[in-house]
Amino acid sequence: MGREPTQKPNYEILAFVTTNQNRVLSGKQLTLLANDEEEQKTMTQDIAKAMKADVVQLKSKDYLIIRV
Repeated sequence: MGREPTQKPNYEILAFVTTNQNRVLSGKQLTLLANDEEEQKTMTQDIAKAMKADVVQLKSKDYLIIRV
């Protein structure tokens, strides 16, 4: 089940980490461009640990760092 459109999400997107320059978007969250998948994974883990946050890997192989 999804949430109602009028409800606020119960999470905050803190960062978006990608290797694809075309998916770098502006917004409130920190957006990082990695050179390769290994760097992307390392950056994601380090940032999530520092922010005490959770990591979600998208089907596109990008990562979201979120706080619930």
